[in-house]
Amino acid sequence: MHEHKQKLEVISTEIKHALTKIGLEDLKSQIIDLNLLTQKPDFWNNAEKAQQISKKLAATQKEVDLWTAIDKEVTELSELSPTINIDEDPASGEEFKKLIDDLEKRWHKLETKTFLGGKYDTCDALLSIHAGTGGKDAMDFVSMLLRMYIRWCENNDYNCEILEKSEGEEVGTKSVTVQVSGPYAYGYLRCEKGVHRLVRNSPFNSKNTRETSFALVEVMPDLDISEHAQINKDDLRIDTYRSGGAGGQNVNKVSSAVRITHLPTNIVVTCQSERSQLQNKDRAMKILLGKLTELAEKQQVAELSQLKGEPVQMSWGNQIRSYVLQPYTMVKDHRNNHEEHDVNAIFDGQIDGFIEAELKS
Repeated sequence: MHEHKQKLEVISTEIKHALTKIGLEDLKSQIIDLNLLTQKPDFWNNAEKAQQISKKLAATQKEVDLWTAIDKEVTELSELSPTINIDEDPASGEEFKKLIDDLEKRWHKLETKTFLGGKYDTCDALLSIHAGTGGKDAMDFVSMLLRMYIRWCENNDYNCEILEKSEGEEVGTKSVTVQVSGPYAYGYLRCEKGVHRLVRNSPFNSKNTRETSFALVEVMPDLDISEHAQINKDDLRIDTYRSGGAGGQNVNKVSSAVRITHLPTNIVVTCQSERSQLQNKDRAMKILLGKLTELAEKQQVAELSQLKGEPVQMSWGNQIRSYVLQPYTMVKDHRNNHEEHDVNAIFDGQIDGFIEAELKS
């Protein structure tokens, strides 16, 4: 019992510190300001802008409610703590322990948000996965990672939509881009950026030998183009082509898919998820803006010499994480040495331990 009471004191101190760090009062002020905007007579004149404000209001309100609720709970338990005597009332003592353990679990999950203070951490995310060295195994690995991130989204109540997908000739996926929508999607998923490595007995060769394959994960913030610097149209080459895959008759008869090349950087983005060429162009422009913003951020950080240690190159062979299925099972993050052994659970989307470890490192 004494141990649980001490645990409560530690949690109480940590929560008070966190409330200051996240700026709870500032968040409450934001809610007031956003509410005032929604009450203006011309609020819905710009439907897209109105939806963005409403979405931000709902997300901020949810954030405040979470922090307010856990702060209230720890206060109530702190007031209850001196009255609990397990010798006189064992049942109440056991119930008190259970409440503290439950509080600790929820606090650790919420605590992770205190590490999300980046410029774009609150944004939605655009996540791309590309097959690297490894042939069929690499393309199959991309499909495995795609499923992993989709399941992670489902587990954490994020919306996930595939924007562009290039299937492998025989198996797997060459590349795929998905949009992940929800509060702090980019803040969490940016921890996944880099080269991922898979070691297993290959199902694609007759000898079933152990093979190593690679996939590159890119994560960009999904930015509102109207609120950021416009891209010079003279720097773009825009091509249209017919989409492939399912989608009805229109998808294969009309050149609705869009490929945009940013000439100064040679960055290429594609989108074919929508039936309309205009919609695909808008989505492709958002992906391009995210990539260019990421590039600008990296260049600025490099120029200011603010990188923590040696920069990690986004190139094959510099893996951030290894997924080993043979001769033993283990997933290890090479940046912070966090490792887990339930590979099936990880490929089923349970990667929060890796995200939390990287945020805290």
